Amino acid sequence: MVASLLATKVHAEQALISFKVMSPETALELARAALADCRKSGYQVAVAVVDRFGVVQVVLRDRFAGPHTPDTARRKAWTAISFRVDTLTLARQTASGSPQAGVRHVTDALMVGGGVPVEASGSIVGGIGVSGAPGGEADDGCARAGIEAILEKLVF
Repeated sequence: MVASLLATKVHAEQALISFKVMSPETALELARAALADCRKSGYQVAVAVVDRFGVVQVVLRDRFAGPHTPDTARRKAWTAISFRVDTLTLARQTASGSPQAGVRHVTDALMVGGGVPVEASGSIVGGIGVSGAPGGEADDGCARAGIEAILEKLVF
């Protein structure tokens, strides 16, 4: 009987999982920091922050960013957390003719630089996407500057 109770307890512990996500305030701070970094370079962009499941937490669009940029930023952030790697890397890994090229057809996936997973102690807690700078590398740079600005809040 004791063995049965212990087995039940072990099974129950494995049935539930705990995880961390960014607070809305942290997600907003991340988006603002990325937007500010792009502005310093003269870029008008949109920034989207998603939680670890790809659900939008924040979208900011600068006043002259193109109308397509909010959705593009969201898709970049979603892609980064879905594939667990930044979208600059994905763009290279999924180039036309590569064995992985087929993942470009996944609905909402966008293999263009500017999407970066946000990690804390080795766990993905969200993602950020930036759209509107001149090229994916510039979008990626702004996203990473945003993460750098909140890095001390991500340590747990």
